[in-house]
Amino acid sequence: MKYVALREYGAPEVMEIQEMDKPEPRDGEVLIKVAAAGVNRPDVIQRQGHYPPPPDASPVLGLEVSGEIVAIGASANEPVPFALGDAVCALVNGGGYAEYVRAPATQCLPVPKGLSLIEAAALPETCFTVWSNVFMRCRLQAGERFLIHGGASGIGTTAIQMAKLRGARVAVTVGSEEKRKACEQLGADLAINYRDSDFVEALEAFGEGQGMDVILDMVGGDYISKNIKIAALEGRICNIAFLQGPVAKVNFLPVMLKRLTLTGSTLRPQSPQAKAEIAADLLEHIWPAIEAGKMKPVMANTYAFSDVIKAHKLMESNQHIGKIVLDLCAQSGGGNL
Repeated sequence: MKYVALREYGAPEVMEIQEMDKPEPRDGEVLIKVAAAGVNRPDVIQRQGHYPPPPDASPVLGLEVSGEIVAIGASANEPVPFALGDAVCALVNGGGYAEYVRAPATQCLPVPKGLSLIEAAALPETCFTVWSNVFMRCRLQAGERFLIHGGASGIGTTAIQMAKLRGARVAVTVGSEEKRKACEQLGADLAINYRDSDFVEALEAFGEGQGMDVILDMVGGDYISKNIKIAALEGRICNIAFLQGPVAKVNFLPVMLKRLTLTGSTLRPQSPQAKAEIAADLLEHIWPAIEAGKMKPVMANTYAFSDVIKAHKLMESNQHIGKIVLDLCAQSGGGNL
């Protein structure tokens, strides 16, 4: 099979298409013939050499795919039965940038009715991340105020839609007017262009002096102390990335006085059991909304498999809105929806 190899760690140009033997599914796994693979920030960080895969994971890039099940390992029909030929999307433990990939059966979900395989490949990484952090870890409730930093990202556009489905009031920060408008169109109650406005002041007004109940932060750096300032009593602040770095000078007195919860997580190292629980929740709570047309992945661009370098350059530019996907059936030509 063809796959994306790394000659070394570094810039996007270190990636190239090579060939290797296709994998065989192990116990509890299925083998997927990949139709499309999502491109995510962790792929970029791994390519740069800063995010090594777990010992039992594939070293090949790619954490989410869609495609057709072409082989089933032992015990892979429990608890969710799959059959040869089923169209699925899956959170994989690496290896998604390839023509075939192994996936734990419990991390596979059916392609929602009404979505293409390209769109389905944009679901797993963001849906698993948002559900586990915002709803399982931070317990966002209807009527609460929810802030997303990076609202136009794949994670952000997913979080806006999920939170609105669950009845929350949503505010986001973004870095351009185009992104601000896109988030408002998705349902954000307030979208702040941090280049034009002081988002702390805007959010204090939005929260009517009560602060934000849940904050999802991918930025870090000086946002850490700002999050503490604008958090509500009993607020929950969750970091899932640190684009400005994980180190900050923080006054912890407000954490005590407001009884805040500071938390965070990474998805990839979590146990198979934890990921299976997230998948089951998504199937119950989110997949019906997608099939009813109440939620849909926001697609920034698709690229042919051989144009993976262009896809990573777009990710690194931070100019995109929504998800970037590799289409393994497309011809090289440069990024079209």
